[in-house]
Amino acid sequence: MEYVSFDDFMKLDIRTAKVLEAEPLGEKLIKLRLKVGDEERTVVAGIKKWYNPEELIGKTIVMVFNLKPRKLLGVESQGMILGVDDLEENDQYILLTPEKPVGDGKRVR
Repeated sequence: MEYVSFDDFMKLDIRTAKVLEAEPLGEKLIKLRLKVGDEERTVVAGIKKWYNPEELIGKTIVMVFNLKPRKLLGVESQGMILGVDDLEENDQYILLTPEKPVGDGKRVR
């Protein structure tokens, strides 16, 4: 494992986001439209195996807000959603969600 400095970690802008829309994209991906404070973002995530798009709508999730955009299947993904990778033991990917209700666009620290 390679360590990162506290300063490097502080460069990450991690925020809550509300899922407004979700639709399948290809075999493995879901395209999400997220509300993050005053902004809306499109994020593409490889979670189709574990989530149906319809069940994601309305959820508050956690995302890396300041990740450099990247095109996936022709769609610009403007961030990355975060989850727990339990693939080796249980073949699960579990999205991170706040324990209690919280608004979208809140900083995670």
